[in-house]
Parts: sequence; structure tokens; C-alpha cells
Amino acid sequence: MEFIDYYKILGVDKNTSENDIKKAYRKLARKLHPDLNPNDKEAHKKFQQINEANEVLSDPVKRKKYDQYGKNWHHAEQFEEQQRSRSGSQSGGAQDFTGFEGHDFSSFFESMFGQGGGRRQQAKFRGQDYHAELQLSLEAALSTHKQVLTVNGKNIRITIPAGVENGQQIKLNGYGAPGVNGGPAGDLYITFNIATHPVYKRRGNDLYMNANIDLYTALLGGESTIETLSGKVKLTVKPETQAGTKIRLKGKGFPVYKKEGQHGDLYITYQVQLPVNLSEKEKALFTELKNLK
Repeated sequence: MEFIDYYKILGVDKNTSENDIKKAYRKLARKLHPDLNPNDKEAHKKFQQINEANEVLSDPVKRKKYDQYGKNWHHAEQFEEQQRSRSGSQSGGAQDFTGFEGHDFSSFFESMFGQGGGRRQQAKFRGQDYHAELQLSLEAALSTHKQVLTVNGKNIRITIPAGVENGQQIKLNGYGAPGVNGGPAGDLYITFNIATHPVYKRRGNDLYMNANIDLYTALLGGESTIETLSGKVKLTVKPETQAGTKIRLKGKGFPVYKKEGQHGDLYITYQVQLPVNLSEKEKALFTELKNLK
């Protein structure tokens, strides 16, 4: 039977405070708990070891005895019996200590501290939070819809509200890692990553796009049909419209997050396309027009 270094098991040194010992234990308990590692025998063994280490180091009486005798643990009872005899104490035998239900103590622990019949309830710890990214197209973010997200091998069906923004994060309570010792589960945080669109640029709830019109429509006026995210729209182009002219289509932008029926605006910038591959007659007409000016 070998000496067990409880400080090493918890990854702390001998001068660590009781509070930091508890923190170290909780961190390891969340990682090694059998509920999170159902088929990992090594994790089960380590979980038993950290429980035993915490049982000793978080109790001032046990820790003092452990620190006092250290590797001379096999002489601890003899030393304490001599001290009791000198002090006239009538109490004898090994002291009873509480343990953790469902986890046996090592022979080293029982030899040094004894095995009491009492049990105490394990501390309950909240499970760890999960973080996930969800890729969306701009079109997908346009309307409320359901989607299945796989997190740690588990399929979770979520409702994505219309109008979510790139980088926006939502929280699903209780969809994180299960709690330790019956504690509450953690939460799931989902961050939306909305892909860049080749036509539309989004700024808040407003959309921006360029629309091409030919030279003749720009000069003489007319109609132009453009494709928006919500369908085709026919526009009236005023005569002598300059390249770079901006117009606003109210309510044709992006839906406002969780505000039913509210939308931003769509801003359109006209780009004038010059004619190419002119015929000789067209060139002559443009020359004539130039001379008129």
C-alpha cells in the first residue's frame, strides 16, 4: 500500500487555500463525473481519487493529520495513541469520517483515517456551458424558421427568429452539459455567422444594393425592374438620372428582430451602363448629339 499524494491529484500545492482546493475539485469533478464519461473506466477511477482527495484536503482536521504524518502515515495511529495516553484521553480507535456516497475509499485512506458509516451528500455543481456557431445565409435570416443544430452529438431543434444579425448570440437554457451530482445543466450559447451576400449589404435593418440602368433610360426616363429579397419591384426612373443617384424603398429592408411586421429600408444606387459595340449609324447619331451641345 503506497502513500497517496492528494495535493498532486487535485493539481494544487500544500499552501493552497481551502477555497482554491474546492475550486480545483469542482473543475475536475465537472470533467470526470461518471455521467459525462459513462464508458470511461479511467475517468471513473480518477473521479473516485479526486473525491477522496477533496474529502481529506477540504476538512481542516483531516488535512492537518495528513500534513503532519505525510509518508509516515502507517505510524499515524501509533503516534496518536501515544499522544492520547500522555494526555489521559479515553477516546481510542480510528476516528469516523464521512465519505461520498457510491465511491469507495482507498486502503490508504481507511488505514490513516478509518471508514465511518456515515455518508454526506455530494455537492451539486452546475454543468458547463456549450458554445456553438450556426452558419446562415442572408436569405435564411430573412424569415423565422426552425433548424436542427447538432451539439456534442445531440440534435437540438431551435427556432431562429427573423432579423438575427451577424455575430448575434442567443442562449438556450439547460441545453449545456449535464450538472454534476444532480446539479442543473449548463446553457447553450449560439452565435450566428451570416455569410456575405454578393448583391446586398446589410447595415442594421437596412439593405443597400446597386441597380443598373441603361443610358437611354437614364437620359429620357422610363421603368426599371429590380430583384429584391422580397420579390421583384418596378421602379420609375426620372429623366436625366445621374450615375450614383440613390433612392429609398421604405419597408423593403430587413425585418426588425422580434418585432413582427417592422422592416428597415432598401437603398438603391443607380449605376448607368454605357452602350457598347455601337454601329456606324449610332456613332453618327451620338456625334450629331455632341455637336448640338
